[in-house]
Amino acid sequence: MKIRYAASAALALAAALVLAGCADSGNSGSMPGMDHGSSTSPSASAVAGDFNDADVMFAQMMIPHHQQAVEMSDMLLTKDGIDDRVVTLAEDIKAAQQPELTQLESWLQAWGADLAMNSMDGMDHGSGTMTGEDMQALDAATGADAARLFLEQMTMHHEGAIEMAEGEVDNGQNPDAVEMAQTIIDTQTAEITAMKEILGTL
Repeated sequence: MKIRYAASAALALAAALVLAGCADSGNSGSMPGMDHGSSTSPSASAVAGDFNDADVMFAQMMIPHHQQAVEMSDMLLTKDGIDDRVVTLAEDIKAAQQPELTQLESWLQAWGADLAMNSMDGMDHGSGTMTGEDMQALDAATGADAARLFLEQMTMHHEGAIEMAEGEVDNGQNPDAVEMAQTIIDTQTAEITAMKEILGTL
């Protein structure tokens, strides 16, 4: 009897432990999932909502601005007889701005915003953007004349980009966009200095 009672007690204890284990396992499987969901959802919505109108405008205006800088660089790099320093500068501008273009487009998509502003009329005023005539002049120029024109135009172009980036640093909310704006300010300020130095020697 004692053996049978001990065996019954052991079975009852084992069953209780199994049931308890299943209950714990179920909780551990569902609760972390709930915790994960409740912690990621606010985080995800915070990321999606972590922008303002200044961030959107910065991205929308900087995209065509960068596109034109890349186009100007490509135009120069097809020419012969260009000073090596200017060639290197054009290559550096492309290397820096092409990835930024991709990132800017990615942000606008994540924010549910259009990739372009409804009106780009303001881009020709104070933004340093080249006109069609400016681009045609660069396209037609050759040799040292092309190098000088590229440097003069790109200096103006960079000054416009810096002004836009300063507006983002002052008014933007998205930390990554503000960080990019500061990078643009730092990088393009240094490039302006280099371009002016090269211009003085051509």
